[in-house]
Amino acid sequence: MNNQKNVLREKTYAFALKIVELSKELNGQKKEYILSKQILRSGTSIGAIIRESEYAQSKADFISKLSIALKEANETDYWLSLLKDSGYISESKFSELNELCTEIIKICIASINTSKEKNR
Repeated sequence: MNNQKNVLREKTYAFALKIVELSKELNGQKKEYILSKQILRSGTSIGAIIRESEYAQSKADFISKLSIALKEANETDYWLSLLKDSGYISESKFSELNELCTEIIKICIASINTSKEKNR
């Protein structure tokens, strides 16, 4: 596994743990179940899809899986913004998670672009 994939694997796993913590907090303290379920699903699936990409059947399959992970990260970014703007999470909590999510998005984009260039 190359270094960029390893970094992405570690970052998405750490991010998923933070999303699980957020979901528990939203369920327990805020009694918010709908949005927390959405962000839990999308925020944890990013890492799962990245792990799945490690055993892609081809370069095209690998790119496809990374693209799906990118879409999930983008969706997670949406839910984070909605949670902040609706007052469920603080600006500081949003900033912390949004920064991590944005970093994951950038790494996914770079990995996709690199894979496409190597495919030519």
